[in-house]
Amino acid sequence: MARCRLLLFVAALSSIFGLLHASAGDADPIYSACVDQCEKTGCVGDKCSQHCNFTSGGIPIDGPWYLQEPLYLRWKQWDCLSDCRYHCMLSREGERKKVGLKPVKYHGKWPFQRVNGIQEPVSAALSALNLAMQFHGWVSFFIFVNYKLPFRPNKKPFYEYTGLWHIYAIFAMNSCFWSVVFHSRYVDLTEKLDCSSAVALLGFSLILAVLRVFNVTDEAARVMVSAPLVAFVTTHILYLNCYQLDYGLNMKVCLGMGTLQLILWAVWAGVTRHPSRWKLWVVVIGGALAALLEIYDFPPYRGFVDAHALWHATTIPLTYLWWSFVRDDSEFRTTTLIKKAK
Repeated sequence: MARCRLLLFVAALSSIFGLLHASAGDADPIYSACVDQCEKTGCVGDKCSQHCNFTSGGIPIDGPWYLQEPLYLRWKQWDCLSDCRYHCMLSREGERKKVGLKPVKYHGKWPFQRVNGIQEPVSAALSALNLAMQFHGWVSFFIFVNYKLPFRPNKKPFYEYTGLWHIYAIFAMNSCFWSVVFHSRYVDLTEKLDCSSAVALLGFSLILAVLRVFNVTDEAARVMVSAPLVAFVTTHILYLNCYQLDYGLNMKVCLGMGTLQLILWAVWAGVTRHPSRWKLWVVVIGGALAALLEIYDFPPYRGFVDAHALWHATTIPLTYLWWSFVRDDSEFRTTTLIKKAK
């Protein structure tokens, strides 16, 4: 009897913690009842989901086995439950708006309006623009270093950080790509890839900041400086993917690495005589202000534009200016080394 009471207590405690971790929207009994009813009928009001006519494997529930759901509908992994949650969310938000209540989160996400199955169309589009800007900046840097600047006698660039900036470009474009994918359709896999790629980019950006600010050019010294940071970033990514996707911890880690590199670049811009240090100042100040959008979260305007979407928008001009600084830095460093050689 005592054991049964203990089990009931543990179950009750677990349910209480589950409610504490749930978002306000999915804890709403009206929303929950709507989802349950939709899974049975496939409809929310006059909105009916075609996904409720198929199993998760695309096999029709009432019909021949060979009439499978089309691939162009299955690739986004929408199913009956996700469609029901979406339509019930919109229905409930409509009811809340009529009585003057503010939007709330459902399953940890704001109520966004889908466009052709894309869950956050504005953030996805801005991430794609950022990807294009990163690619443009990298290509322009590659052309500038390899075709407009002189080479050493051994046919290598004078600029010692060329290879590091190429690696940075790969990390940056990879992060933007998975951001597009995640904002188009967030499932566990795309969410982990988006978080992991962002952490990897911030980690390498911090390494690059340390190496450039302190002018570390010796290969052995670079390895000694980078190794602890690589170990930390790798451990954090493994923790997020293999143990727990802790949003609070991940936000603290990302803000910590981002703030540290902004401080490094800001101090260096203040003490150096770099001709393009004003660009660095703009990027540092703009990046710090943009980070506030990640901290100050607000519901999406008309179901499309939220704080995170605005953050993506601010990073587009900052990315252009950042790669402009990188090109100027390669020219400045090359000119300095040539003068020393003479």
